[in-house]
Amino acid sequence: MGAGWVAGVTRARALRTRCLGAEGIRGVAASHTLEDALRYLAATPYRHDVSPGATPAEAQRAVSATLLWHLRVLAGWQPATGADAIRALAAGFEISNAQHHLRSFSAEDPRPAQADAPALDTGRLPPYRLGALGTAWTRLAHTRTPSELRAALAASVWGDPGDDSPAAVATGMRIAAALRLATAVPDAARWAAARLALLFGREVFVVGRRLPDVSVRRAARLLGPRAVGAGSYADFRQALPATARWLLEDIDEAVDLWRAEARWWDAVERDGRELLRQSHFGPQPVVGAVA
Repeated sequence: MGAGWVAGVTRARALRTRCLGAEGIRGVAASHTLEDALRYLAATPYRHDVSPGATPAEAQRAVSATLLWHLRVLAGWQPATGADAIRALAAGFEISNAQHHLRSFSAEDPRPAQADAPALDTGRLPPYRLGALGTAWTRLAHTRTPSELRAALAASVWGDPGDDSPAAVATGMRIAAALRLATAVPDAARWAAARLALLFGREVFVVGRRLPDVSVRRAARLLGPRAVGAGSYADFRQALPATARWLLEDIDEAVDLWRAEARWWDAVERDGRELLRQSHFGPQPVVGAVA
C-alpha cells in the first residue's frame, strides 16, 4: 500500500457526496419545465456549470462536463496505475470530441452517428476539456479533413478505424476503447466485453451496417472469432464468451437490445458500489467511484 493509493481512495470515497442519487434524480425528473430542472440542479453539486436560460443541449453538456471535471480531479490524486484506469474509463469524452469534430467538416446530418452518441446534438458548443485524461485529442483537434482525422487516429492509441466516415470512426473508437478498458482495468473487463457485445450486435443486426475489417478483428479479441463472424443474431448471442453473454441472456431478438442497455447500466452501478466498499487501498474503490 502506497501513500498515493491512500490519498486516491480517500478522494474517491469522498466523491460519493457529489452524486444526486435516486432521490435527486427523481427531483429533476419531476420538474415541470426545463427552467425548473435547471433551478433544481443549481442547488446541487452540478451548480458550477448549470445556469438558468440554458438550452437542453447546453444543460446536458454542463452536467457531463461536471462529471468530467470530477474525474480529472480524481485522476490527479492517483498513482500512475489509478490515473491510467480513470483515463480508460473516461474514453467516451474523447470519442465525443472526435465525433463532433468530424461532423464539423461538413454540413451533413448532425444527428449522432450511432446510438451510443449523446442524444442531443451539441452544435457549436466547445469540446470537452480533457486535460490529462486525453490521449490523442490535441492532435485530432488540429485535423481539417476526415482523411486527416483518420490518419491521426491510426497514428495514436486509437488505431485506424478502417474508414473516415462518421459511423466507422465512432464504432472503431468505441471498440478500441473497450479493448483498452479490458486491458488496463481488469475490474471493468466484464463491463467492457458486454458493452462491446451490445455495440457490435446493434450495429450489425439492428442497423445492418458492415463494420470495417480492422474493427471486426479488434472486436474478436474480446468477443471471439465465432461471435463476430456469426451470420445471425441468435448465433452471435450463442457464441459470445461468458464475460459478455450475461448481458443478452433473455434478449431473443436484436430489436430488443435496448433492454440490454438498461441492464448494463444497472450492472455497472451495482458492481461499482461493491468495488467502492472494498476496504483496502488500491484500484478497486477508485474504479467503483467512477462507476
